Amino acid sequence: MSLLPGFAAALATGGIEVVDLTAPLSADTPVIALPAEFAQTARFELEELSRYDDRGPAWYWNNFRTGEHTGTHFDAPNHWVTGRDGEDVALVPPRRLIGPAAVLDFSAEAGADPDFLLEVEHVRKWEADHGPLPEGGWLLYRTGWDARSASQEEYLNADETGAHTPGISPECARWLAEEAPVIGVGVETVGTDAGAAHSFDPPFPCHAALMGSGKYGLTQLQNLAQLPPTGAVLIAAPLPIVHGSGSPARVLALVERG
Repeated sequence: MSLLPGFAAALATGGIEVVDLTAPLSADTPVIALPAEFAQTARFELEELSRYDDRGPAWYWNNFRTGEHTGTHFDAPNHWVTGRDGEDVALVPPRRLIGPAAVLDFSAEAGADPDFLLEVEHVRKWEADHGPLPEGGWLLYRTGWDARSASQEEYLNADETGAHTPGISPECARWLAEEAPVIGVGVETVGTDAGAAHSFDPPFPCHAALMGSGKYGLTQLQNLAQLPPTGAVLIAAPLPIVHGSGSPARVLALVERG
């Protein structure tokens, strides 16, 4: 059997499962909170135009308003000052929106310490157990944080010192951007950086390093617990917003079951 018909048959029979990694997008979707002196991203809003009524008797439709970086979303290189001359989201090659995924599970560590940071040594240990990170693929960083996504307060986990959510150390961010073979990093938190990353050196190192290296970010993922450490294929589908710095995205994983 040739490749694509075999793939379609496996989808139809359940030999390949499609796992949705996307958080539902609504007015209740958590959004990042920046210090008050900065502009804030918009929450998702739905405006009804008609619903089988005198505004449109046979159809239902809406306008919507949202931030590029609201909900499960894709970060393009031009999102950060280090990548200001890089691709906008419309220029990301379609081929780079599909690739193999490595799932690194540090949910136990993040459960014990909400400020847990992924280090290079953690990735190296994972590689010793599972093989190298995939060339042209994604590192998906599982922390269990998706369990908090129904509540803005629990998701941001902020106190008087700021947000406390797991992330990636500056050294590891640089290594992933400059040396690792992956094209991007996906996380379950509101952004690719830790909640305390504003105080790191450099600040927001994951954004700065990835965007500056022409790599990508995926945030607010869900259901990473349903994926194996290796073998899944990730599909990230942002809207091709011209000059956009990112976009809400439908993110799917294909997993072989047998």
